[in-house]
Amino acid sequence: MSEEIGTTKRTTSGGDPQAMGPHAERAGASRPPRRNIAPWLLLALLLLIVAVIYGISRRRQAESSLAHYTDANAAPVVSVSVPAVETSAQEIVLPGNIQAYTMAPIYARTTGYVKAWYYDIGSHVRRGDLLAVIETPELDQQVDQAKAELDAAKTSERLAKVTAMRYRALIGSHAVTQQNTDTAVDQLQTDEKQVLSAEANLRRLEALQDFERVVAPFDGVITTRNIDTGQLITTTGSTVTMGAGTVSSNREIFDISRVDVLRVFVNVPQEYAPMMRKGVSAVLTLPQFPGRSFHGTLVRTSDAINPVMRTLLAEVDVRNRDGELQPGSYTEVHLHVTDSVPVRIVPESALILLPDGEYVGTVDRSGRARLVRVTVGRELGTTAEVLTGLADGEPVISNPPDSLTNGERVRVVTSANNSMGEAR
Repeated sequence: MSEEIGTTKRTTSGGDPQAMGPHAERAGASRPPRRNIAPWLLLALLLLIVAVIYGISRRRQAESSLAHYTDANAAPVVSVSVPAVETSAQEIVLPGNIQAYTMAPIYARTTGYVKAWYYDIGSHVRRGDLLAVIETPELDQQVDQAKAELDAAKTSERLAKVTAMRYRALIGSHAVTQQNTDTAVDQLQTDEKQVLSAEANLRRLEALQDFERVVAPFDGVITTRNIDTGQLITTTGSTVTMGAGTVSSNREIFDISRVDVLRVFVNVPQEYAPMMRKGVSAVLTLPQFPGRSFHGTLVRTSDAINPVMRTLLAEVDVRNRDGELQPGSYTEVHLHVTDSVPVRIVPESALILLPDGEYVGTVDRSGRARLVRVTVGRELGTTAEVLTGLADGEPVISNPPDSLTNGERVRVVTSANNSMGEAR
């Protein structure tokens, strides 16, 4: 019995389909064989991790490339050029202002009405010529009153003098008292002073009366006339409009200028101040006289540098016998100096004006801008002279942007005058 049971168990464990019977076959057919999927899941996870890492790496590389491209293209584009050096700056061209050698505004010194005027603008007059006559009826009456007061003072003086002499003669005989004598002498002294006061007042009024005649103080030409016949001239200092037919004392009635010799004032930069010596030859050119020049001579300087403009005021005198040159005109003054000054010519656009002075931009070998302070001489239109601040052969930025700062990275384009090439 036990052997059958054991045989049956072995047969069952042996898996013989025929021994198992039909029920065993159906049970085996309904159960599929098991497969191991763990390796496939691990492989998929690894692939996902690799894909994520690759995507992140690509994105970082793209961001780095974009940042590098942005930094490279954000830098302003500039061009550089090497300044040309000139060593023969023996002619200095500066702007000048022509003025009359002598100019005087003529004011009225008395109150009255304009009776007549005899010279208009552009008229040449000689010293002492009568320019205008002012009627002063009130002043004339004051003069007559002053004369009468002077006569009365003199009459009183004569009477006091006679009285004092009589009292002095009678004092010895005791006919008069000493007190009466002293009183007579004091009255004489008072009357004498009254005469002196009346004479001074009369001279003052007569001097004002002389101002009725307005005369030319020197030879010259009339450049301004502010009066007309019948206008009231007032010396009270009150402001009166011309429309009311009056001229106030704070406004000149004539301007007269001497124009046979003219003064030309020039502001010379501080760097050229040592060359400004008396006798330096000067040539004047004016836009209204193309192709012509007028010769003058430097006669004096202010011997002081203007602390605001850093310039020396120089005066050039030029003869104007024909009267062609006019005061107030603009001129270019060509000063011929004996000293030669080496200068560097840079484009006008290369100058950078900052609150503390003028600068130019340079580029170092790392591609960064450097601002260098310079001393500028003459400005020649499209170019300018740089006297100090630049080394020999040092290129400058020809077109610096307004926002250029010291140490800012820039991109230099290649140009014909560029000795540095392209800074990268």
